[in-house]
Amino acid sequence: MSLLERLFSIPAIRKGIWRLWYPFLTRRLRGEEVLFLNYAFETEPPVGLKLESEDEPNRACIQLYHHVASQVDLRGKEVLEVSCGHGGGASWLTRTMHPSGYTGLDLNPTGIHFCQQRHHVPGLTFMQGDAQKLPFPDQSLDAVINVEASHCYPDFPGFLAEVARVLRPGGHFLYADFRFRDQFADWESAMASAPLQIVQTRNIRDEVLRGMDCNAARSEALICQRLPKFLHSLGRDFAGLPGSRVYEALKDGELSYRSWCLRKS
Repeated sequence: MSLLERLFSIPAIRKGIWRLWYPFLTRRLRGEEVLFLNYAFETEPPVGLKLESEDEPNRACIQLYHHVASQVDLRGKEVLEVSCGHGGGASWLTRTMHPSGYTGLDLNPTGIHFCQQRHHVPGLTFMQGDAQKLPFPDQSLDAVINVEASHCYPDFPGFLAEVARVLRPGGHFLYADFRFRDQFADWESAMASAPLQIVQTRNIRDEVLRGMDCNAARSEALICQRLPKFLHSLGRDFAGLPGSRVYEALKDGELSYRSWCLRKS
């Protein structure tokens, strides 16, 4: 295990690294209108979602959000997205799935400021907050969405308990993320032990790899243009570029990417 991997295995250090990385990334990419920080999703044959022209450049990333969020009907629901990044998914879901209210929450205050300046959609709000201490009353939400962020959290079972706390009975947790092989058992145990009922789960490795391929050229250009050279390798991992550690681990089965739908009884 490399020194960086050992550091990332320590929860407090991992959280501290991401506290620095995401504001840095937001500042670097702000002028490029990078609205999504997640990987992507594409089926064979292609999903074929009907998108507005403004959304078309982000098709593969939007399709990941669509896959996760469309597991239930969000129309008229109160929805929270935890770790909303740059708000692209929050904006698209609010505009197309018509929840009564949608809150995007993120630990990164720079990212939240970006979202508040960039996304002006009726019913959509953004706030800074911690996934481990959700600033919402008990049983106040119909759905919680979390896309590709929980691997950064120092206490994943604690996060699941927080999700269950804020969901109303009958509410849903709509979730997708990845883990490396040595984390599979803990991940599965946490999901099975959560105070939520698993409705369905799916391995979406192949779809995510296709999505990474779709985004590769744009991501490579952004990394070369916006990141200092010594961060290019980390940037390629973060973007899931072909040949990167993350891409190859996903292709070889050392990394698992899954989606879930859970329900509170």
